[in-house]
Amino acid sequence: MTGAGPGSPSSAPARRIILLVGAVGAGKGTQAALLAQRLGLAHLASGELFRRAAREGTELGRQAQAYMDRGELVPDEVTIAMVRHELGKSGAARGAILDGFPRTVAQAQALDATLAAQGERIGRLIVIDVPVDELVERVSGRRVCPADGATYHVASDPPRVEGICDRDGTPLVQRDDDRPEVVRARLATQVPPMLEVIAHYEPAGIVARIDGRGEIDAVSDRILDALDGEALVREGGR
Repeated sequence: MTGAGPGSPSSAPARRIILLVGAVGAGKGTQAALLAQRLGLAHLASGELFRRAAREGTELGRQAQAYMDRGELVPDEVTIAMVRHELGKSGAARGAILDGFPRTVAQAQALDATLAAQGERIGRLIVIDVPVDELVERVSGRRVCPADGATYHVASDPPRVEGICDRDGTPLVQRDDDRPEVVRARLATQVPPMLEVIAHYEPAGIVARIDGRGEIDAVSDRILDALDGEALVREGGR
């Protein structure tokens, strides 16, 4: 990789580029959306980027859709190109929170190189830590209305009538990939490469681990506290 690394002492980036990392059920999508709104940054979630590009019929979208239709992972080069395209839009002029990307060290290295070519780098990587048993409980407790997609949770957000959608009275279902054994299998596949990405950025001193348990607002406050140290990391050149 050429240019400035993930934590090289180049000049402070003009934009705030924040990575939000967490296993399935950790709440990173919720936190990314809230933080993007509070900080005035773009929220770039890789899955949504794929779906939007496919709907818009762009060349990258067609490429991504072809892989997704076959049940395959979208290749790194397509994903990187899509993220690069989104970062170039006016909506990301102040910066962005990347949600669900990078997923691998190869993607992280490509992202670093893309930013370095523009004199930029990652400001902070926030890891939302939640114990595995709680992650399984969170995900396996979800119930979905097959008619309108409304989502509930048997413990934290139950419907007024057990097993019935509040909106239209449709019986709720548990998605196959929300079953406990499937969730544990997903974690076993997802967590190792996530840990490798975290390790890639740790030498730069930009990784902050946040306790993801508790109320959503409490977790948001912990993340904002960690982001307050972002400028200190840059000034230290670590």
